[in-house]
Amino acid sequence: MRDLYSNILPLVAYTAAVQSAAGQGAAIDLTDAAGAVFIVTTGAVAGSGDFGVKLQESDDGSTGWADVAADQVQGDAPATLAADSAYRLGYLGFKNHVRLALTKAGGTSIAAGAVAAIVPLDRPAA
Repeated sequence: MRDLYSNILPLVAYTAAVQSAAGQGAAIDLTDAAGAVFIVTTGAVAGSGDFGVKLQESDDGSTGWADVAADQVQGDAPATLAADSAYRLGYLGFKNHVRLALTKAGGTSIAAGAVAAIVPLDRPAA
């Protein structure tokens, strides 16, 4: 049986809303997790909005945030997010906390949000 449901924990990584500026999402604690993937969804893009996403990591979840090295990210998100789309970014790094950052290169706004799906170490046997 294929049971992904019992093996992941969804967490809000970036609150879905119309975004008009760059920003950072919630710190996702990976201390007791075997892995994480971020699912980014977009809606309407207004005023030629040019937004992208990247992952950042930190040891303690409150300071020292830095961009995750490219070889530590799996992803299909383009440099400029398209309207009405979904993307995924997998984290391969070793820090205890990771977050999604929304970048803005220009334009007005984008409707966007993200969920992190983590695999807890103490997940039940399938």
